[in-house]
Amino acid sequence: MEEKVLIVDDEQSIVTLLQYNIEKSGFQTEVAYDGTEGGLQKASTGGEFDLIVLDLMLPGLEGTEVCKALRQKQIDTPILMLTAKDDEFDKVLGLELGADDYLTKPFSPKEVVARIKAILRRTKQRETATDQPYIKIAELLIYPQQYEATIDGKTLSFTRKEFELLHYLAKHKGKVLSRDQLLSAVWNYDFVGDTRIVDVHVSHLREKIEPDTKHPVYIKTIRGLGYKMEEPLNG
Repeated sequence: MEEKVLIVDDEQSIVTLLQYNIEKSGFQTEVAYDGTEGGLQKASTGGEFDLIVLDLMLPGLEGTEVCKALRQKQIDTPILMLTAKDDEFDKVLGLELGADDYLTKPFSPKEVVARIKAILRRTKQRETATDQPYIKIAELLIYPQQYEATIDGKTLSFTRKEFELLHYLAKHKGKVLSRDQLLSAVWNYDFVGDTRIVDVHVSHLREKIEPDTKHPVYIKTIRGLGYKMEEPLNG
């Protein structure tokens, strides 16, 4: 079965260009022209789409709000976000809200297709990876294949990127990982030294797994270097 891409953009010329090139590359497509009725409602039909190409500036509901709403609903369909703004803050915000990649207009249609294929390839690799059933760090249990984690027996709720960051840190327990390493490994992205997105996600993780966020025992900040996942000391 062909993989299906949802294109959400209000510019007809952009939609036509994307549809032609994405379908030419072997994908099915469906289109929505606004963020509310089209984008959010269509994208919320779980499992129907393999990837969403989502414009940032949309009538009804902006792309960032669509992205945020989907992730809050635990819909983890990969999202490639498009924008006319070549703005570093927009990039950080988009990835913080759960987008998987980011392209600024004007763009090459071949680049869009290449990004789509790369995102889907990474997603499949994660889904089919033969990994140990779980990782245990004190009372924290991480189940990579199920994208689930529990602490003290309580199931935790994560966005997909939060979970992937947690899993990566756990796989490298005891090793100091720089922000650039984490950005490259989890987001497959280079922000030319701007790694705020990593700090934001670490903060979110700490809110969910740390007994005291002011004195973290699982994810330690190594000043000037990065972060390290540790086994909490008893007592």
